Amino acid sequence: MTRLIRVVMPTRGLFLLGLVSTLSLVPALGVRSIVDSTLTLNIANRGTVVIELFSSKAPKTTAHISKLASSGFYNGQRFHRVVRRPRPYLVQIGDPASKSGLSDSVGSGGSGARIPFENSGQKHTTGAVALSAIPGQEAVGDSQFYILLADAPFLDGSYTVFGKVVQGMDVVNKIERGDVLTTVTVNR
Repeated sequence: MTRLIRVVMPTRGLFLLGLVSTLSLVPALGVRSIVDSTLTLNIANRGTVVIELFSSKAPKTTAHISKLASSGFYNGQRFHRVVRRPRPYLVQIGDPASKSGLSDSVGSGGSGARIPFENSGQKHTTGAVALSAIPGQEAVGDSQFYILLADAPFLDGSYTVFGKVVQGMDVVNKIERGDVLTTVTVNR
């Protein structure tokens, strides 16, 4: 993703006008881009979903999820939890055991890391992406995350909201249990 931006740094008398990736750093000038990184999820037979990551608001969580995504950890996993009744709620992914199918034990695994809760200040609104808690350890998450299908304010302050769907919410709304996440790409 590239945008035209203008950076003015009066203390150094520098002026920069050009095409700069909005997902990267401009280290020579010490300027951080306006937009954080994104994840692109390609879901078999459904389509593409783009998630903006709130790297500055949940740095540990986004770094962990980005590292897993870059390593191919999520590729081939299945959405193991989809809740639409009695009302739309969420879709969830992140258990590597789902690659070999869905069983009763799928939904409790992860990468083995322990990521502490980060209060990003973001609300649980439609399209919010949040880190699922490790069962029995409510203030700690790992690799599983969910995307909300509807507002869920009762979750605010309990789970780290680390991103938001910015493209493809129509795809998210079509996800069924067992759908395969073919690839995840981190765009910086």
